[in-house]
Amino acid sequence: MAYYTDKKILVIGGTGTIGKGLIKELVKQNPKVIRILSRDEYKQFVMQNEIKDKSKFRFLIGDVRDYERVERAANDVDVIFNLAAMKHVPACEYNPDEAIKTNIIGMENVIKAAIYHNVENVVFTSTDKAINPSNSYGATKLLAEKLVQAANYSKGAVKTRFVVVRFGNVMGSRGSVIPLFKKQIKENKKITVTDPQMTRFMMTLNEAVTLIMSAGEKAIGGEVFVLKMPVIRLYDLAQVIIEETAKKLNIEKEEIDIEIIGLRAGERKYEELMTKEESEFAFDLGNMYAVLPTYCGNVEGYYSEFKNAEIGSYNSNSIKPIGKEEIRRILKENWLL
Repeated sequence: MAYYTDKKILVIGGTGTIGKGLIKELVKQNPKVIRILSRDEYKQFVMQNEIKDKSKFRFLIGDVRDYERVERAANDVDVIFNLAAMKHVPACEYNPDEAIKTNIIGMENVIKAAIYHNVENVVFTSTDKAINPSNSYGATKLLAEKLVQAANYSKGAVKTRFVVVRFGNVMGSRGSVIPLFKKQIKENKKITVTDPQMTRFMMTLNEAVTLIMSAGEKAIGGEVFVLKMPVIRLYDLAQVIIEETAKKLNIEKEEIDIEIIGLRAGERKYEELMTKEESEFAFDLGNMYAVLPTYCGNVEGYYSEFKNAEIGSYNSNSIKPIGKEEIRRILKENWLL
């Protein structure tokens, strides 16, 4: 029997790109019920109309910032996925108090509700921007990670396993650069690039969903899971999008300009998924790393069959970016072109 079969599941922030992808895969394992808690009633309305078999779904309007609502939603639940976040770097930079309320206090609310109801498992989705954060978004996610790991060792007698998954950039997700580039080309025959040498870790939606579900199933509690993923140079990605979109619009690619606009508030040229210090407490699981907290307790023995991770920073500046043809192949295979 699959891990999520007959489970009662709460997905907070379930109407976004990753939430919808996760729910699509969860349904295949025949859970007992999936509750979706989010604050956007229109997105819930659209999602309800897209679902054929509604018998397993419960749609709840609410905000992760509201503890009472989160506590009620978590009642009699086995697994909680917290995908809710303020995630756009400039928005968090100019509104750090709001980012704190959603990303930190919201996570604290989930932890308290999970402990109160003795939930089996809580999975929190974090970001590469949480590593040595240079912006408010990354800083709030880093603190949320610390809350999750600390909860695993201060939970008392409850059974809850708290675990973190750390994402790179998810291709095609709402607000990401690929749909933005395509929209700019169609409207203005021009795209804006912050820095041509900027590099990013990129993962597909399927990879993100697989990582989340695997973490929920396999974690002993307290780990941060980091998927190994390719590095893409932003300028190469821009050129591939221009070439393919120009074909579809039946225009010459030379007609499309690239405007360099400089880094936005809080942005940096490369990202880091695991620090050198973290690598000393990490295990290489093949397609991902499991980063253990320094006060790991019995977790380390659980991973004794795996080799230790190579010591060093895992960042997009020290890894050779994939070429344009490989970018093109990945985008086509995931229906992003």
